[in-house]
Amino acid sequence: MNKPYTAEHALVRGVAVRASLLKAASAVCAAAALAFAVQSAHAADASNGKVLADSHNCAACHGVNLNKPVSPEYPKLAGQHADYVFWALRQYQMGNGNVNFGRSNPIMQAQVQSLSERDLKDLAAYVESLKGDLVEKK
Repeated sequence: MNKPYTAEHALVRGVAVRASLLKAASAVCAAAALAFAVQSAHAADASNGKVLADSHNCAACHGVNLNKPVSPEYPKLAGQHADYVFWALRQYQMGNGNVNFGRSNPIMQAQVQSLSERDLKDLAAYVESLKGDLVEKK
């Protein structure tokens, strides 16, 4: 004979469902944390950044060692902080010519469109590694 369904049965079943959901959520959080840690663990590669700077001919505008621009409207890059350079390059990628969203320079936008975030970080690490006269490193 079956026992009648009671509030106690509902409570026990609810606790079991919650425990299953909690285990699943914990697994998802652990996987996300691991993916973030693995992604963050890869340091930027300044030597690859040099290859990218050479292949994209950055010196054509920013000058020798990216520290002697060919025209006053082009910035000196050498020695700039990698975080700053990365976000500047990323903003050129996202800008789409809209001055209200990102940086707006058609030449720079064309230069960085094909680059991945990893490439941008590598370029930024290379730029930071260069000796420049704008930043004094301690």
